[in-house]
Amino acid sequence: MRYLSICLILILASACGDPPADPDPEIAVRDWVARGEIAAEARDRRDLLDMISADYADARGNDHEKIGNILRIYFLRQHSVSLLTHIDEISMSGDTAATVNLTVGMTGSNDNLLGFSADAYLFEFELENPDGDWILIGARWGKLGGELR
Repeated sequence: MRYLSICLILILASACGDPPADPDPEIAVRDWVARGEIAAEARDRRDLLDMISADYADARGNDHEKIGNILRIYFLRQHSVSLLTHIDEISMSGDTAATVNLTVGMTGSNDNLLGFSADAYLFEFELENPDGDWILIGARWGKLGGELR
């Protein structure tokens, strides 16, 4: 369960900085996902948390602080993180809200018996853009082939 939460956060994060120059909101959402992937692979917890709303909440009982703690533990345990992200669908609601469905393959090197871990997940992100920066406000996820919760 924690690993899923960590994966969620890893994918979400990395959107610190200036808003994208492109006015097309779908392109900006795709850019947000790409920046999150880069931040996760760099194990940059701060950038990932900046991509998540302070009011974030999900059905698993996670909030912004819990996600931050999960990321901290995950990054301490993983020596490296690699993601293979595929955006399956983006549904826009005007220029200020979006739902992103994606498939993510994840691997990490660690001190486990095998020295690595690997998994694949489906994610559904709820994003909003209240002031020019896309931010995660909620999410559901599950193992590939499983149900989103």
